[in-house]
Amino acid sequence: MKTASHTAPRRTTPSGPATRAGGRTLGAPRALRAPGGISLRLDPRALTVVVLLLLGALAASVVLIGTGDFPISAGDVLKTLAGDGNAGQEFIVNELRLPRVLVGLLVGAALGLGGAVFQAVSRNPLGSPDVLGLGQGATAGALVVIVLMSGSANQVAVGALVGGLVTGAAIYLLAWKRGVHGYRLVLVGIGVSAIATAVNGYLITKADLVDAARAVVWMTGSLDGRDWKQVWPLLALCCVLVPLVLANARGLRMMEMGDDVSNALGVRVERVRLLLMVAAVLLTASATAAAGPVAFVALTAPQLARRLTRSPGPNLVAALCMGAALLVTADWAAQRLFGDGQLPVGVVTGVLGGVYLLWLLVTERKAGRI
Repeated sequence: MKTASHTAPRRTTPSGPATRAGGRTLGAPRALRAPGGISLRLDPRALTVVVLLLLGALAASVVLIGTGDFPISAGDVLKTLAGDGNAGQEFIVNELRLPRVLVGLLVGAALGLGGAVFQAVSRNPLGSPDVLGLGQGATAGALVVIVLMSGSANQVAVGALVGGLVTGAAIYLLAWKRGVHGYRLVLVGIGVSAIATAVNGYLITKADLVDAARAVVWMTGSLDGRDWKQVWPLLALCCVLVPLVLANARGLRMMEMGDDVSNALGVRVERVRLLLMVAAVLLTASATAAAGPVAFVALTAPQLARRLTRSPGPNLVAALCMGAALLVTADWAAQRLFGDGQLPVGVVTGVLGGVYLLWLLVTERKAGRI
């Protein structure tokens, strides 16, 4: 008489350097259970990228503070920031160069975060404030103050902020049709950008020579002459808007899967979308008001952050850190890599960002997405 032998199926575990004991892949996101039932997802690679970007931004800031007609070593910069420098170093570091660097960090962070939000909302890598026309709209508001009112620097900043908000509202309303579709948002933004560019050209032709020269300098995007008057308003806005955006990161990530899926998961899509777009417009407009229309940081920072982290979703914190690191590094390059002359930082970011945009378009075309 034969007896049937029953053997349990063998469970195989992946082997190799990419796994731990128990089959857990290294670098994979892990769920952490916090007190109170709150679950947090931790991605070791993304966390490492964020830390490295922060360290890179801080290192570039120290080097940038020490760069200028009166060079200061990195060690002396750190000692001066700690309060141990001499009187001359304290004046140069704390009064002249530190505000410029802080404005650069805040502007880069605001543009990087704003660009990540717009790309996530539109579900399109080209859906950045540069392409949608928010920078051009803020420029139009500033030019109205410069050309028609001969306003002060503070009034120009307010004009840029108002221009960005009006442009953002116009894009949202024109793109609305039972919701805001990402493809329609990009197309409307490109049209609004063309109109704002034409308005800016007209205002330049109507300005006298002094105002036209002042407007052209502002339109290049620069950190020259920035002081504590630009730091505090921008810092206050970032302290409010950055936590607001990060608090809605889960809803934004759900929205990348589509409106129907997001609604099924309990996300109030239109409310979250409107809130995040308002926050992103304010971040972009306030950055433009502080430093002028610095080109392409909002486009490139989120894309580079996503490629480094290799994580799905908007990667908001990584995009914020990447934007800050990019801008201060570009400002250092503008001061040191072009001989005796110093270029506005917007020229450097425009060249680098234009090359990246061409590469992105070629890549998207090869992939059949455009």
